[in-house]
Order: sequence, then structure tokens, then C-alpha cells
Amino acid sequence: MPEGNGQVTRPMTAEAPRRADAVPSPFVPPQHFYRTAALACPYVPGRVERKLITELTGHEAMSFYNALSRAGFRRSHHLAYRPACAGCSACLPVRIPIASFAATRSLRRVRRLNRDLTVRVIEPRATLDHFRLFARYQRLRHAESDMASMTFGDFRAMIEDSPVKSRLIELRGADGALHGACLVDVLDDGLSAVYSFFDPDQERRSLGTFLVLALVDEGRGRALPYVYLGYWIAESPKMAYKARFRPLEALGPEGWRPIAP
Repeated sequence: MPEGNGQVTRPMTAEAPRRADAVPSPFVPPQHFYRTAALACPYVPGRVERKLITELTGHEAMSFYNALSRAGFRRSHHLAYRPACAGCSACLPVRIPIASFAATRSLRRVRRLNRDLTVRVIEPRATLDHFRLFARYQRLRHAESDMASMTFGDFRAMIEDSPVKSRLIELRGADGALHGACLVDVLDDGLSAVYSFFDPDQERRSLGTFLVLALVDEGRGRALPYVYLGYWIAESPKMAYKARFRPLEALGPEGWRPIAP
């Protein structure tokens, strides 16, 4: 999974959610959930992580995933997951409300720095061009992670193995060179960023931030209300960039609420 992994244990079941106008069917099976084994947390030193996961499959996969996303779940391949760590609630699902989003001065500067790039939204098909950039990004930014050892076959599965509607957002220069990309799921209420990678040698461009701005633009063009950014941890420097997007909403015990500046 892009945000950690683990071995599966302890199955649980729950009825799969249906649309309000759906006709009840005796053939819809109960949905099974599983809890992963405890592993070292990749974001907060000294803590362990566990996840609650379920499979996305069948003709109800898209509607089920829409409901799970609003409940703070993320997707990896055909699995949806969310943190289930005993005694820890540091991981907060966050999203950008597009209608009220206003770019700060620093974000407008990021736009200007990348105005020479073309943003393209394409079908999720992995190419060697994508993989070379992904591998270099992993090698220079996340060499200690499991993803750094992914083969082209692993990478292609990550991009193409999706039971839901997905797209790939590319950043390309005037010469056609690939500068960055983001795999994104298209939900009924927004866009969900699955995984992004970009040229690690171009720090001045803030390409990761620019990809999020591209998601906001794409969501606005589709008249969707939200961009889901995954999890934010206040203690993790790796996730600090997400706090640049204001207003930002987080999912807590009382539902989705704005994070105080």
C-alpha cells in the first residue's frame, strides 16, 4: 500500500452500503473487513500501526468506495484501508473544499514557477517513461521504503489495477519531458489522490504542491466539491505540505470539520 503495509489478520464483516435508490438484493454478500498485524509506524518514530482493510470488487465497488472515502478510507490496488491503531489517532483524513479554497501568496508563486508545464489528464496506463521517473523519485526521496524496490510490473499494477474509475494526471514540459504525475480516483464527490511522484531534482518548482493545485483545478472543472489528500499527521514533516492548502477539512469524531489555522 502506498501509505504503509502489513499482514492480514482478524476478519470482520459488515453489510456493504447501497445507494438510497438501490433495490435490495439477496445476492449482495456481506462485506468483510480485516485488521493488519502491528508494524512499526513509518511516520511517527516509536509507534506501531495497524490498518482496517476491505476488498473492492464486483459491480458495487464504486459506490462502496465512495462511501468508504467519506469515512476516511484510502485505496491501494483493489483494497480500501484506513488506520486502526490502538491508542493513537494521529492520522487525520483530510480534504480540500474546492469552492472555498483560496491560493495563498506562496501557492500563487508555485503556479507561476510552473506555468511552462502542461497538465494532462489521461487514462491510467503505465509507461517506461512514468516508471523511470517514479524509480528515480523513490531512490532519491524514499530509498528506505518498500516502494523503492518495485519492478515495472509492480508499478504497472499500482497504476492500472483499479476496480474504480481512475485517471493519471501528468506534468510535461514544452519538449514533452515528464516532470511529474499523480494517480487519482474519481469519486462522486471529489478527486482522491492515490499516489504522486515527480522530478526530485527540481525542488525549486515544488512539483508535489503543483500537482495538488492541478487536482483542485481538475476538480473545479468537473464541478466536484472536494480533493481528498489522504492522511495528515501533525508530527510528520513528510506531510507538512498538506497544511498549505486552506481551508483544509479533517475527519474526526464529529465528522468533517475545518482544521484551525
